[in-house]
Amino acid sequence: MFIKQVSVFLENTKGRLAEITRLLADNNVDLKAMSIAETADFGILRVIVEDPENAVAILKGKGFIASITDVVAVELNDRPGGFADVLEILAKEGINVNYVYSTIHSKKDTAMIVLKVEEPGKVIDILGANGVKLYKATEL
Repeated sequence: MFIKQVSVFLENTKGRLAEITRLLADNNVDLKAMSIAETADFGILRVIVEDPENAVAILKGKGFIASITDVVAVELNDRPGGFADVLEILAKEGINVNYVYSTIHSKKDTAMIVLKVEEPGKVIDILGANGVKLYKATEL
């Protein structure tokens, strides 16, 4: 159950994030999850949306550099150690986690985390076999 994530290269300037989120909003693109990693000069905005291909087309049409990446979204018990439990499963299997971020979505006593991993197909099999709930894009 891969989820398609949109990654956008942004200059780290005042108002740039507001510009891109307004562009998406004006085109009826709802952000389900979002993360931004930045340096002094640029940032990478990562978002989960319902129609990533459409979002990338909109962004590229306005001159942004955007791409789609497969990620995995998992449900965690919202308690101390809930995230560690999932990470330990992956570590035991020798899976590297490149980055993580949480989503806007929430349910009582659970949290949803997006994982970018080196072998998403293998991760889906491993986590599923260990009883970890995986989300489909439509569930976000």
